[in-house]
Formats: sequence, structure tokens, C-alpha cells
Amino acid sequence: MTRRSVMRALCAATLVAMVSGVHAQEPIRIGSVLSLTGPAAFLGDPELKTLQLYVEQINAGGGVLGRKLTLFHYDDGSDAAKANTFAKRLVEQDKVDFVVGGTTTGSTMAMVRVLEGAEIPFVSMAGGVAIIEPVRKWVFKTPHTDRMAAEKVFEDMRKRGVTKVGLLSETSGFGQSGRKEAQTVAAQYGITLVADETYAPKDTDMTAQLTKLRSAAGVQAIFVFGLGQGPAIVTRNVQQLGIKLPLYHAHGVASDEFIRLAGAAAEGVRLPAAALIVAKQLPANDPQKPVVMAYDKAYRDRYKEDVSTFGGHAYDALMLLADAIRRAGGTDRAKVRTALESTRNYMGTAGLVNFSATDHMGLDLSAFRMVEIRNGDWVLLN
Repeated sequence: MTRRSVMRALCAATLVAMVSGVHAQEPIRIGSVLSLTGPAAFLGDPELKTLQLYVEQINAGGGVLGRKLTLFHYDDGSDAAKANTFAKRLVEQDKVDFVVGGTTTGSTMAMVRVLEGAEIPFVSMAGGVAIIEPVRKWVFKTPHTDRMAAEKVFEDMRKRGVTKVGLLSETSGFGQSGRKEAQTVAAQYGITLVADETYAPKDTDMTAQLTKLRSAAGVQAIFVFGLGQGPAIVTRNVQQLGIKLPLYHAHGVASDEFIRLAGAAAEGVRLPAAALIVAKQLPANDPQKPVVMAYDKAYRDRYKEDVSTFGGHAYDALMLLADAIRRAGGTDRAKVRTALESTRNYMGTAGLVNFSATDHMGLDLSAFRMVEIRNGDWVLLN
């Protein structure tokens, strides 16, 4: 072999090594569309803060498989049409590898078709059961479903002898999916929905609907299915009208911001929620306690504010995705999707997750905790 040939071979080898090194250092591009403004803002705000916090932590620890994460995020203003537009931008302009987000059910469903078409693994942080039923190949979700919320609430009502309920639901995607699920499962728990009213996400007074619910024959409790600011308005209206019926909400209000917005009217409200908001009240031997306590500390230390279950959903989404990338050995989308679907025994802030080909949420009803607001704070119910 001539000296010139040797030099050429060495140069070629060096070039390959350089290209391989550059490729190995390319960031993993994570996209997110969240509701940072509008009615669902107090859900989206802790979600973004959580993603930013843990992307920084992961990168400080060397990234995933030695590659840093880059987060691309947009605010859909709680508008599903904007979520669809931003999903297209993530795919076409930002060239993201994966997507986490979709604060609301409506925004998530508006993104699904875009991301499925691009065959990008998508982990949603919204509650509607329609996101994962029927199972969509590329779509997963971290929070409990609206059906589970209805079941958990009706289970608690049955224990307390409540059989006749007035239902008040929001006309958002989450609210209407919840309304449908509540109607579907009520009879299984011996519950009759004696009244059924709705309100729009931007409504500022629901006294007319509540007056109808109060006058319904035999009504023993009120169940509200909504998220964001609307349920807080409903709760204040209940107090203003002097309604003394037990008031239940779905998990779309599991945040200290709800208590702040509803004020003293929130006293006695019951709802199903993730363990995160009652982390310190969990028994010492609860296997979820170390996870939720660690998240609680990290978030409070960074932002000097209370945690919410919505931030926890973002934590779970990012960590599930990072784990799948590691197990897939890279960012090949099909391999990561398969790795996600094979996730077993992941303990997150929402509960124990076991994905499968027929279940892209992976939680059972035991992942929900019933809580009540007392003296302006959350109390875990037995």
C-alpha cells in the first residue's frame, strides 16, 4: 500500500469518525403544544415549567444515550384549531422526533391526525378517554381518563348513600367526553342522573344551570365535569345560591390554583386526583410516595410554588418517552413507539403504568385517590 493510499484511508476514517461524532451529538428534538393562556392556562403553565425543569435536569446528567434534549413548545391559547396548526409546525418546520403535550382533550384530538400521519410517537397530557379508545398506534396518554373519574366519584357517592345526581358539564372536549362517560357508567353504581346541564368554557356565570339542578326531583349531589377556570366559577355560584348539596368535581381541577380561584366556596368539594397533591399524606410504605415526593421537592425548589397534578402529567410523559428512547437504543420512531407500548411497572406521579397493545394509558382505578378540600387544603380520604 502506497503512502498516498494510506493517507487517503486515514483521512477517510477520520472523516467518518467526525461525521459519526457529530451525529451522536445531535439533539433529540421534543415538541410540545400546551395551553399557556386561555381557560386551561392553569393546567398548561405547570406542564411547561415541568418540561423545562426536567429537560434541563436530563441534559445536565448527560442527556439520553449521550444526546441532549431540545424542547420546542407553543401556546395554543386553549384553542384546538391553533393546536392543529402548531402540530403541523412541529412536524414540518421544527422536524421534531417526538411530541408530548396537548393540555386539553380538544387540543390533543386536533393534533392526533397530524402526528399519526407523520408517524411520530405522541404522549398526551389530557384526560379524555377518546384519546386512547380506540387505540391509536402512535398515541399514548399519561393522566387518568374521564371515565375513571366518573367511576371514582360514583363509587364514593354510593358509599355515602347518594343515588340521585345533577350533572353539570362543560361544552369543551373534556367536559362533553366526561358527560358521555358519566351517563354511560352511572347505572353501574346505582346512580340516576336526574338533571343534566351544560356551560361553555368562557361562561362567567352558571347560576341559571345550578338553579335548575337544585330544583330537580330528589337531587342529592351535584357533579361537575370541566377544567380550567369554569369549575371555580361554578363552585362560587353554588355558594352564592346557598346550595347545600355535596359538590363533586372531576380531576380537571386538581390544582391549588382551583382552591385559590374558588376561595372559601371550595370548602368540602370532593374529587378524584393523582396522589401528587396529597404526597405528604401518603403512608410511608406507599410505593408511589418516593416518586411524588421527589417531584414535589424539585418543582417547589425551582419555582417556589405549589405543585399540581397537571405538572405531574408532563413529568410522566417526558420520563416515559426518555425511558422508551433508552430501551429502543436510539430515536428510530417505530422502535421508540414499540418500546413505549412495552412499558411495564413504571411508577409515575399518576400511578403504576403498564402499557400494552390494547391499552395506551396503562392505569387502573386504584391510581386515583379521593380527596376533599378542607380549610383551604387537600385532604386524602380513606
